[in-house]
Amino acid sequence: MKHYIGATNPMHAQFDARASYQARHFKWDYDTTGVATVTLNRPERKNPLTFDSYAELRDLFNGLRYATDVKVVVLTGEGGNFSSGGDVHDIIGPLTKMSMPELLEFTRMTGDLVKAMRNCPQPVIGAIDGTCAGAGAMMALACDLRYGSETTRTAFLFTRVGLAGADMGACALLPRVIGQGRASELLFTGRAMTAQEGLAWGFFNALHDGGELLVVAQSIAAELAAGPTFGHAMTKTMLQQEWAMTIEQAIEAEAQAQAICMQAHDFRRAYEAFAARQKPVFGGD
Repeated sequence: MKHYIGATNPMHAQFDARASYQARHFKWDYDTTGVATVTLNRPERKNPLTFDSYAELRDLFNGLRYATDVKVVVLTGEGGNFSSGGDVHDIIGPLTKMSMPELLEFTRMTGDLVKAMRNCPQPVIGAIDGTCAGAGAMMALACDLRYGSETTRTAFLFTRVGLAGADMGACALLPRVIGQGRASELLFTGRAMTAQEGLAWGFFNALHDGGELLVVAQSIAAELAAGPTFGHAMTKTMLQQEWAMTIEQAIEAEAQAQAICMQAHDFRRAYEAFAARQKPVFGGD
């Protein structure tokens, strides 16, 4: 969870601005409202991930913990597909020749990407069209909000390549989103979840026409970016931390979190706007 660090704060230089970030293995776009868009851009192969793109995505989301200029992130893919997962030739082939220590480094790296997405303070919104499979499905699952289209097919197909369904946190995250029985079926069989199933089961927040999907996701991102950034960051933090708490612990943790938020300037801004019968303009601090 982060707090806005102003230009006059002596710690400001420690916070790495991401507005001018230059991505190498995917597209990065940023607008001045604080919305950043990450686009997986190998459409000719349905946007597969490589060793390099895994690592760069991990490092980007880790770095976002210190980027006070980025308020919301939209994650999407080019060419009518989200991601087909790990590239068969660039990743799976080389993995069959690696030693156990090397394989463990790889599986930890992929898991670190999910952890980085879950631990960055910004809400991450997935605009998920077409193919969403393997590691691509796990990136979608790691998003805070997910929007799909009627053509979206989401497959956790790890068992289809002779592996366990337990990959990148799937056995922890997926049951919490769609329920234990449904998650078990998808992880054992590797079959594709249809868009309508994903909507009915709570995987998708909504479905939209594929041509409008990114625009809708960015519009929602802009709304969140205009909101209380510190409050959003605290919300994401508590959603993450309370999985491992009892109800009593969660209630106490939320009491502390809310008391902290009541010290933020945005809380006073909201009150003053309400008293003046105006819409609040949040500053993120």
